[in-house]
Amino acid sequence: MFSTKTYINRREVLKNNFPETGLLLFLGNRQSPINFMDNTYRFRQDSTFLYYFGISEPNMAGVMDLDKGETIVFADEMSMDQIVWMGRQETIKQKSLLVGVQDTAPFSSLKDYITKAIAKGREVHYLPAYQSYNQILLSDLLSIPIQNLRSSVAFIKAVVAQREIKQPEEIQQIEQALEVSVDMHLLSMRMARVGVKEYEIASAIAHLAASRNCELAYPSIVTIHGEILHNHYQQNTLAAGQLLLNDSGCEVKSGYASDLTRTIPVSDTFSDVQKQLYNIVLQSFNQAKSMLAPNVAFRDIHLRASRVICEGLIEMGIMKGNAQDAVENHAHTMFFQCGLGHMMGLDVHDMEDLGEQYVGYTPTLKKETQQFGLKSLRLGKELKKGHVVTIEPGIYFIPELIQRWSKDKKYSEFINYDRLNDFVDFGGIRIEDNFLIQDNSYRLLGPELIKTVKEIEQYKRDHR
Repeated sequence: MFSTKTYINRREVLKNNFPETGLLLFLGNRQSPINFMDNTYRFRQDSTFLYYFGISEPNMAGVMDLDKGETIVFADEMSMDQIVWMGRQETIKQKSLLVGVQDTAPFSSLKDYITKAIAKGREVHYLPAYQSYNQILLSDLLSIPIQNLRSSVAFIKAVVAQREIKQPEEIQQIEQALEVSVDMHLLSMRMARVGVKEYEIASAIAHLAASRNCELAYPSIVTIHGEILHNHYQQNTLAAGQLLLNDSGCEVKSGYASDLTRTIPVSDTFSDVQKQLYNIVLQSFNQAKSMLAPNVAFRDIHLRASRVICEGLIEMGIMKGNAQDAVENHAHTMFFQCGLGHMMGLDVHDMEDLGEQYVGYTPTLKKETQQFGLKSLRLGKELKKGHVVTIEPGIYFIPELIQRWSKDKKYSEFINYDRLNDFVDFGGIRIEDNFLIQDNSYRLLGPELIKTVKEIEQYKRDHR
């Protein structure tokens, strides 16, 4: 939790920048049962609620009355039964005072409060609800069928405009997460050897995060099948000659996240072909990061990184023709099917619940395509000072995609299918770091994690 002043200032900025009147309604998250009501998944508070109210407790709501200048936290104090089972904790009143909110009320009174406001003709602005419970709650509070709920675009835009610019105290939290994540990745490099199971590495890095008072920011991807972009199957045994892709990050107690990926050899060294392909991805990564600066469209960085991949694959004979033409015709998506990166902060995919069209794009740079590859680019708009973004190019050889496109001779003017058939079982490679956009350039966040072939091979040899 940040200082009381931080939360007061955040709410004041939102109020001053919001163009309409009425109420701003913030719904916190609920606990979700695993298999019965009292056996729940780990609770994670809604990130926007955390940003403005800072309290990580279930069953809460906040209301900002823009006309009266009032802010109220709605939540129930602990019952005696809860105290018996969970022990006495800070009261809701005490927690609210820590974030600069003087007024509290029982959660059960929220409906009456909202109903009276609506009866007076006042507008209730709310954000998209991604938890089913909150969709039902909104429907009940507003007396609107779930299918007719329409979140406030003005509210979304105001939140995005504020949350997307990271303040120094937020950067400090992200870098704390990155310090732990770098150690998670170094541990996986030390563990990766013949005979080790994927889940042994995944559980070890999760244990390391927990030992540093952190949670995983997302389910770790630890796999010898790096061509599967979000592969969570972890039952394979590592064998000589394979590559291991580790995409993992952690979340500190304040909720801020990190997101790193490295691809390493199971053996002490990369094979010649692995080295060639790895260096193509690294060149794409380096080209992309060199372009990071305010007023540069991230979509342009993505396309430039894609061209570098094509240039490298043309040199290897896997692709042919002109790299620029290949990208303009989307032939590169045989090998690079996803986006180059995304925003990061309180969410590893920051504010994704608020809508990609508001977070990653603007009215002047809209996401208007369902083109394979570009439709997966979460961020396309011009960068601003204070943005935190990931850069994560990759090359992925997906057998099913190769088989289908080869059969249809798709992009055959750019793809050498005879040569490509030698790589059907290769797997995938991804490299990812996190960056802060500054006045004229960028800054790598956190301690630098080794990434060159030479550095990784040397580290593996030093830790046999």
